[in-house]
Amino acid sequence: MKEHLLSRVPLFAALPRSEIEHLAATLRPREVPAETLVFREGRTGDYFYILLDGEVEIIKALGTDAERLLAVRGASSFIGEMSLFSHDRRHTASVRARTPLVLLEMTHADFDALLHRQPALAYEVVRTLSTRLDESENLTIRDLLEKNRQLRQAYDELKAAQAQIIEKEKLEAELNVARTIQRSILPHARPSLPGFDFGTLIEPMTSVGGDFFDFIPLGDNRLGIAVGDVSEHGVPAAIFMALTYSLLRAEASRARSLGEALRSVNRHLLAMNASGMFVTVLYGILDGATREFRYIRAGHELPMLLDKRREAIPLSRGPGQMLGLFPNLVLDEQSVTLPPGGLLLLYTDGVTEAMNADGELFEEERLHTVLCDNRHAQAQEVCDSVWSAVQTYSGAAAPRDDITLVAVKVD
Repeated sequence: MKEHLLSRVPLFAALPRSEIEHLAATLRPREVPAETLVFREGRTGDYFYILLDGEVEIIKALGTDAERLLAVRGASSFIGEMSLFSHDRRHTASVRARTPLVLLEMTHADFDALLHRQPALAYEVVRTLSTRLDESENLTIRDLLEKNRQLRQAYDELKAAQAQIIEKEKLEAELNVARTIQRSILPHARPSLPGFDFGTLIEPMTSVGGDFFDFIPLGDNRLGIAVGDVSEHGVPAAIFMALTYSLLRAEASRARSLGEALRSVNRHLLAMNASGMFVTVLYGILDGATREFRYIRAGHELPMLLDKRREAIPLSRGPGQMLGLFPNLVLDEQSVTLPPGGLLLLYTDGVTEAMNADGELFEEERLHTVLCDNRHAQAQEVCDSVWSAVQTYSGAAAPRDDITLVAVKVD
């Protein structure tokens, strides 16, 4: 049986039958289980194997990041022969059994004796080694080409990533400019009205937002106060906010009533709004002499009013529609007299709809508690305390909306 298998090995195919019989009688058989490491790269050895049955993997740099499968050899091949031609007898690659193996072991002495008996065999050995060297070089070239392709791909991806970073930095710079411009549109200082203290705060959820507030001096000790909230967020909302802000300021100074001012703004928005965006607005006029605050709501949150003991004063509520959607606008117009020592808070729904990590809303009751806890504070301190409470309540949860506060405290 061994003679038949040996005669099928290309290296021994030209040997005379007597030589095949001699090898079959003298070479030592071995059986190796699958996954066994037959040779390890860099280790020395004085023998090689003729593979009669099974498959082996020829591996370079086994167990490292540079590990590479050079070849898979099957029955009738020989393995480990390179160590016989090396002066230090070291294996140039690792060999691992892919399947159970049947091997014949040939030592350096056996091989040397065979070459003396059959010198023509040296040509076949050289031919085989040359073929394997060509295969190895071709594999190396393919690997280099593949690595070049991967490097080119990585380079292209790096360039694309760099371009994205540059674009992102440009966008961030533009957003910072937009934020500065948006902030410059809003009032820079709190108004001065005898007998009243004012506080303001605006915090967009991104660089720019859709909330706004405004103070409009109207003469005769009267002050217009407005708070608005655009339906979207980011740059589109900021543009729509700037448009609404400008229209309201222009119409408020010439309108004969609160309703006329908002209806004029609504007509302009309907004529210019193709995006489907809308804005809620609360606009009122505070009379410094009488402490009366006449206001009109276009879909906006109801103000919160507390007396000097910080007990809530109920406010009337009627239907009111947001601006920018309906031609026949319905508005909620009310009037209230601010009590001495009282506190009026105008706000956007980003306050009461702020969420904690469990998805629970901040809500009006918690807002009222914060106002009561700061009953002796100045109006600006009230706004700052509300913002701090919302941040503490939300924790790590990302903000869901812009937040705007306007506090009016009666001295």
